[in-house]
Amino acid sequence: MALAMDKLIRSQLGELRWAPVLQRVRAFAGGAAVVDSTRVRLVWEPHRVVGSYAVPREDVLTELLDAGPVAPADSHPPVLTPAVPFGVHTVPGTAWDFGPADGRQVIKGAGFTPQDPDVDDYVILDWRAFDEWREEDQVVHSHPHDPLKRIDCLTSDRHVVVTVDGETLADTRRAVLLLETGLQRRWYVPRDDIRMDLLEPSPTSTSCAYKGDASYWSFRSGERRIEDVAWSYEHPLHDAVPVTGMLCFYDDRVQIDVQA
Repeated sequence: MALAMDKLIRSQLGELRWAPVLQRVRAFAGGAAVVDSTRVRLVWEPHRVVGSYAVPREDVLTELLDAGPVAPADSHPPVLTPAVPFGVHTVPGTAWDFGPADGRQVIKGAGFTPQDPDVDDYVILDWRAFDEWREEDQVVHSHPHDPLKRIDCLTSDRHVVVTVDGETLADTRRAVLLLETGLQRRWYVPRDDIRMDLLEPSPTSTSCAYKGDASYWSFRSGERRIEDVAWSYEHPLHDAVPVTGMLCFYDDRVQIDVQA
């Protein structure tokens, strides 16, 4: 029987996984490099959906201080998103503090080495423990880049209509279809084809490692209000340049109809 690749990948969520990272990766704290490596791996602990950079121990530029053994968490959600702290580990291993250098303080719990022969000479790095990350000389936002993920932005003349309780909010044949590995398809609509008088800016913001910082919009018509019904990338990273300034709507908050 043929294998569906998306199901195959999801079936391995409970395993410790790794993939090579071909670019140089650096982590900074206090303006100075603390990690500098060209031998990087992306490592996913069991049940984590976003990987963490891991480097050989000798590529940590400060002293590694053994913070003691770590046992797997007694309980955890079935899927660990980036919202779950780095310190929640799902395999046994060793925690590391990063020693002081150039006047900086010790960085507590910044690293973890799993008890596994394929990665036991590597240190997995806590994204939030550092001020800045770079791949080669490009700043990386939000979380590590996944070498198994890609984004495609495709112009489309399909008829996309967005409604709320029968009221048309957007109507276009100039949408851009954004496809991102592992996520549902998204339709981005030009503002000229949207009833912008029914939308108002929201204070909500999020960040994506591939698309950049997103701004949000809420719907208001009479007494009807829907918070954060859409988002846009005003200054996107290069993967999302084709959707600059366009709006994308949550399909669980509005009705989105797409026809050929």
